[in-house]
Amino acid sequence: MNSTNPKLKFLNNFIAEYTLYIKTEIKLSNNTCESYLSDINEYCLFLEKTRNITDPSEIKVDDIRSFLAKLNREHITASSQSRKLSSLKSFHKFLVLEKYADTNVAKLVSNPKKEKKLPTVLSVEEVEMLLSVFNDSDPLEIRNKAMIELTYSSGLRVSELVNLKLSDVHMQMGIIDVFGKGSKERIVPVNQNTLKLLKKYIDSSRPYFETIRSKDYLFLNRRGEQLTRQSFFMMIKDKAKLAGIKKDISPHKLRHSFASHLLERGLDLRLIQELLGHEDISTTEIYTHINNVKLKEIYFNAHPRAKDGNENNE
Repeated sequence: MNSTNPKLKFLNNFIAEYTLYIKTEIKLSNNTCESYLSDINEYCLFLEKTRNITDPSEIKVDDIRSFLAKLNREHITASSQSRKLSSLKSFHKFLVLEKYADTNVAKLVSNPKKEKKLPTVLSVEEVEMLLSVFNDSDPLEIRNKAMIELTYSSGLRVSELVNLKLSDVHMQMGIIDVFGKGSKERIVPVNQNTLKLLKKYIDSSRPYFETIRSKDYLFLNRRGEQLTRQSFFMMIKDKAKLAGIKKDISPHKLRHSFASHLLERGLDLRLIQELLGHEDISTTEIYTHINNVKLKEIYFNAHPRAKDGNENNE
C-alpha cells in the first residue's frame, strides 16, 4: 500500500505513522485504509498548498472548513464529503493520541447536510393505468384494488394500511382512524370513490376470506388472517408490470404520489404534513419538487390580483 504522497514534503512522516496505526493498532480493513489514506493525502496536500502548513499543531478548524468548501465547489456530493470528514476525524484523533496536536479540530466540524433524493412518483395517468388492470368481479381483485385505492387516496404507510381495523373505517363520516409511527393517531379523510370501493370490498369480498379465527383486521388474506406488508408489496409490483408501468413501484411510491399530486394542486404543505402524519415539516418539504411552471400556474389561478398582472405579461 502506497500510503504517502511524494508531493507532500513535511506531513508524510505523520501520514506514515498514521498508516501503521490504522493497519496494526485499530486494524481497519484494507479497503478502509486505502480510502482513509487517499482522503488524508488529498487533505494534507491542500493544507500545504493553501496555507503552507508543515506541522499538525498549526491546523485550525477553518482549514478543515476551507477544505470542505473546496470539495463543494468541485461538486463533490455531501455523502462523499461526510466520508472524507470521517477520515479527517480519524487522522486528527491519532494526532492528539500521539501528542502531535492538542485538539481534534475535526471534531468541531459538522457533517455536511446530505441532499435529499427526490422521491419517485407516479403520474395521475399512471395511477389510472394501475387501477384499470383489476377484475371488478373477483373478490381477491376487489380487495387488492381497494388497498391500492386507499393507499393512494389517503397517503397511508403500508404498515398503517395492513393494521387497519374494520372499526377504524367510518363510512358515514368519510374518514378513517390511522395509527402511525409511535402509535400516534390521526384522522384521514377518504373520498367518495374510495369509500364506494371499500364498501364493495367489505360487503361482498371480505366475507370470502373471513373465518372464525379472523380478527377485526380490514384486509384479510386467503386464510382469513391479517394481510402482510410483503404480500401487498409483491401484488403491487405484479400489477404495475401488468399495467405497463416502467417505474420501480412500491406501496411507498403511492404515498409519495398522493403527497405530490396534492401539492401540485395547491394544497398547503402544512395540511399535507398532517395527512401524512409527519412529525416535522422538513420531512414533508421533499415534495416541493413541483416545477416552477406549475407553481406559477397555481399562483395566477389563486391570487385575486395576479390574473391582471399575468395577462399584462402575455
